[in-house]
Amino acid sequence: MGSDVVHSGGCHCRRVRWQVEAPTSMVAWICNCSMRGNTHFVVPAAKFRLDPDAEEFITTYTFGTHTAKHTFCKVCGITSFYTSRSKPDGLAITVACIDPDTMEHVEYRHADGRNWEAWFARSDIAGFSAATAVDTVRVSLGATS
Repeated sequence: MGSDVVHSGGCHCRRVRWQVEAPTSMVAWICNCSMRGNTHFVVPAAKFRLDPDAEEFITTYTFGTHTAKHTFCKVCGITSFYTSRSKPDGLAITVACIDPDTMEHVEYRHADGRNWEAWFARSDIAGFSAATAVDTVRVSLGATS
C-alpha cells in the first residue's frame, strides 16, 4: 500500500469534520447492503480523530445485530464514517468524503452486504485495517496504473 498520510474529510455541509491516518493507496469496498451501499475503507479506530465541534452534529442508527454503528450528519444526512460490522474495533471511512489531493490510488472491491455472513466468512476484509495489508492491483483515481 502507499505510505501513510493524514487525510481530512467530512460531510457535505462540513459540520462533521475529521482526520484519518491511512495509506495514499488503498482498497475500498463497494457494499450492496440494505443501507443502499457505501464505498469505504477500514482503519483502526486509533487512527481516526473527530474534530471536537463535530460531535453535536452526529446521530447514529443501528439495526439487526447492532454491531455496525451508522453515523450521519444531523444537518446534511451524509455518512462520512461509521463503525463497520466487519471490523467493529475500527472505523469505515467513506472514500467520497475525503478531501481531494491526498489519495493516489484506490482499488475497488465488492462486498456482499446482502449476504453478509457468507461473504465475510470467505473475504479478507478484516485484514485490511491491519498495517500489513497486501497490496494488489491498483486503480488510480481516474486511470489505471
